[in-house]
Amino acid sequence: MNLDEVDLLVLSACETALGEIKGSDGVYGLQRSFKIAGVKYVIVSLWKVPDNESKEFMTTFYKLLFQGELIELAFNETKNIMSKKYDPYYWSAFVLTR
Repeated sequence: MNLDEVDLLVLSACETALGEIKGSDGVYGLQRSFKIAGVKYVIVSLWKVPDNESKEFMTTFYKLLFQGELIELAFNETKNIMSKKYDPYYWSAFVLTR
C-alpha cells in the first residue's frame, strides 16, 4: 500500500505504540507498518488513557492543527496545555513519530 500522500495518521486505540520484539529486527507494530507505507507522522499511545482526557487531548490537538499550526508544534502545544491541567499519566502516553 502506498501512503506517501498521508501527512498524519492517528491510531486512536489503546497501546497502539506497542509491538512485538522479534530477534534483532526491533519492535514490529502497527505504526512501523504505516511508516514503511509512507505516512509522514503517526500518533500512537503507550498505555490506556481515560476517554475524557483522550478526547480533550485530541480535540485540542486538532483545533490547533486546523488553526494552521504545524503537526509537531500542535502536538507539543497540546502536551503543554494538558500538562498544566493533568498528571503526566493523562497526556504523556501519546507519542508523535516522524
